[in-house]
Amino acid sequence: MPYVDGFVLAVPTDKIEDYKKMARLAGEIWKEYGALAYVECLGDDVPYGQLTSFPRAVQAKDNEIVVFSWIVYESREARDEINKKVMADPRLQPDPATMPFDGKRMIFGGFTMMLQL
Repeated sequence: MPYVDGFVLAVPTDKIEDYKKMARLAGEIWKEYGALAYVECLGDDVPYGQLTSFPRAVQAKDNEIVVFSWIVYESREARDEINKKVMADPRLQPDPATMPFDGKRMIFGGFTMMLQL
């Protein structure tokens, strides 16, 4: 059964183009090392909820847009091996001062797929 890494983060609207460039490079590298799919989505209908919501989860500010993304792998084992290679790849060693988002507010996790229709 496939394995999925999921991410939710907030990107300042004036840094969306920078984020898109970074995401494209990251996606190409993940795919190069064996990821089956790499998807990045910009929030279009993500209201601020009273108790919980995507914007609340990442403490999105008024000038930020929520990004929802995921990477699909053949298995958890494949994901672990691919991520080791990706994290060691010098093409993905950004300068923290030029990151287009605040990584401390990013939510991420690995998920075992239970249903795919």
